[in-house]
Amino acid sequence: MTKPLLVFAMKEESQDVFGDYNVLYTGIGKVNAAYGLMRYLRDNKPEVVINLGTAGSRMHAGGTLINPTSFVQRDMDVTPLGVEKFKTPFSGDPVRIEYGGVIEGLPQGVCGTGDNFDTSEEAAAFDVVDMEGYVLALICQREKIPFKCLKYVSDGADGDASQDWNDALRDTAQVLYKTLKGAGL
Repeated sequence: MTKPLLVFAMKEESQDVFGDYNVLYTGIGKVNAAYGLMRYLRDNKPEVVINLGTAGSRMHAGGTLINPTSFVQRDMDVTPLGVEKFKTPFSGDPVRIEYGGVIEGLPQGVCGTGDNFDTSEEAAAFDVVDMEGYVLALICQREKIPFKCLKYVSDGADGDASQDWNDALRDTAQVLYKTLKGAGL
């Protein structure tokens, strides 16, 4: 089996500990993630894509590792036009994409993706909130590439999120690396 493609938003989340893997850094946010992954896929077809990184959560304690298997684009809101919240107008995609592989022994959940560092009360509607997961899952689903996601809860998606996130970067990479190896990935 070839090694999976690991996708991080930024190098700071990996801390240079994934040297024995194929790693792609896309940049922060949905647009950068989409562009980065599609550019990679233009010339490569990995057996599996694994999105790794940090996420906020009001449901799970800091330091918890969550395996999102469902994804919502939490900042898509066209409700003034009568469109269901989180639904992309004129798209056949459901509000909630169910396209994430299970990693045994980890809690699964819903990842709410948006182009903001969410510290609002609305973050409580999701197991984790991030800025890339949804679009990566959507691309892999459309391209028929297996997709897995692991998010290290770095902060409480609240007023202390910025400081908590910076502090968590030290531990994120080690926990993610150990988990991948333990899962045989």
